[in-house]
Amino acid sequence: SSGINAEWPLRPGDQNREWERERGAHAREEAQQHFLALLHDMVRDADASWRKTRKQLRDDSRWELAALLDADQKEKLFLEHIDNLSNKRKRSFKRLLDECEHVTLTSTWKEIRRKIKHDPRFSKFSEDDKEREAEFSRHIKDRVSLAKSDFKQLLKEIKCVSHKSKEILRGPNGDSHMREIRQFLTNDKRGLVLDDLPEERDRILDDYLAELEKFGPPPPPTATRPSKR
Repeated sequence: SSGINAEWPLRPGDQNREWERERGAHAREEAQQHFLALLHDMVRDADASWRKTRKQLRDDSRWELAALLDADQKEKLFLEHIDNLSNKRKRSFKRLLDECEHVTLTSTWKEIRRKIKHDPRFSKFSEDDKEREAEFSRHIKDRVSLAKSDFKQLLKEIKCVSHKSKEILRGPNGDSHMREIRQFLTNDKRGLVLDDLPEERDRILDDYLAELEKFGPPPPPTATRPSKR
C-alpha cells in the first residue's frame, strides 16, 4: 500500500505540460517587461488617463509584444506606473520645500510660492495651484508635528527639572529657575525648532511641568527592581 502514494516519475505527456507551463510563465514575464518599458518611454505625466493613453500606446510597435497580457493586466501595470510617477513628483516637490531657506513653521503659501515658482520642480509637481498649496500645507503640518515631538523628547532630557519645578516657578526663585531651563533648551537645536511658535512651545513646556508635578517624585531605583532573595 505504501507504493500507491509514492511519487511516480512524470510521464512524457506530463513533462511536456510542465515545460509548456514554464514556457508560458516566462513568455508572460517577458510581455510584462516589454509593456513596462513602453510605459516608461511613453507615459511621463502622472495625470494621464488609461483611456486616452491606451490609444497612443496601441500605435507603438511594442504594444504587440505585450499581446499575452489581457486588458485588466495592462491597466493594472499602467496604474502602478502612474502611482510611481506621482510619488516621485511628490518627493521632488518636498525636496524643493526642504531646500528653500525661507520656509518656516509659520510660512504661508503666498510668500513661499513667490520664492520657488521658477524652479522646474514647482511646475512639474502640478499645473493646479490648489494641489501645490495642499501639498505645501501638508508639508508644514508634518514639520510642526516633528518639531513638537522633538521638543517633547528634549524636555525629558532636562536634568534641572523635577516634580518640584512648577512650585519653584511660582515662588521667589521662579525667574532664575526658568532661566536655567531656557538655557538648557537653547543649547540644543530641538529647543529652537519651535521659536516660530513661542506660545505653542510654552504650552508644551507648561503641560510637561504640570505632568511632573501631578505624578510626584519618581520611585527610588530599588523600587523598580524585584528584591533578590
